[in-house]
Amino acid sequence: MQTPTGGRGVGKRRGRPPASGDGSRGGAERRRRPTVAERLEAGELTLEEASEQARETALRILTAAPKSRGELERSLARKGYPEQVVSGLVDRFDEVGLVDDSAYAELIVRTRHAERGLARRAIAAELRRRGIEDDVASDALEQIEPDDERAAAAELARKHVARTRGQDREKRVRRAVAALARKGHSPSVAFAAVRGALAVEGDDVDEDPMPPLDEY
Repeated sequence: MQTPTGGRGVGKRRGRPPASGDGSRGGAERRRRPTVAERLEAGELTLEEASEQARETALRILTAAPKSRGELERSLARKGYPEQVVSGLVDRFDEVGLVDDSAYAELIVRTRHAERGLARRAIAAELRRRGIEDDVASDALEQIEPDDERAAAAELARKHVARTRGQDREKRVRRAVAALARKGHSPSVAFAAVRGALAVEGDDVDEDPMPPLDEY
């Protein structure tokens, strides 16, 4: 006798976990793990234990990559550590030099300028995003002189112009200037750098007007 096939509800269902009687979606959902703050409130952790856990977590974070004070605070908060634990821990890390916003800001300035050709304006914006105080950022940005910015812009312009050789000159100028502007270079510096790069190719654009600012 043949077994019926193709009928709905006949045979073993595949791909679904067996239903449980707890009313959840197949009983497969996991309960959310309580945060450190919730465990503290429930009396499952002492403040000393929570602080030690936070210390170990912070050390792992800093081992992976340096962080500003603000970044470390945000990282610990996202992991569920309460402000009462985070604040004292980060203060202590600051005292012993494990967190140093001045040194960190100087590192960001050096690497972003040397490796990416970013201008002061773009780097300053990144430092703000990373939680660096304005006065600390200002001190770090003093490493970059106006001549350094012009040299970085010139190198970026050379690379952009080289990639568009043979294309329409107006488009080359507009795209290269826009690319430099995205790196934080002012329109005047960007256009001068692009003009210089094209001049090296023998394409004299000294009389060309600067592209409209709304094109950046």
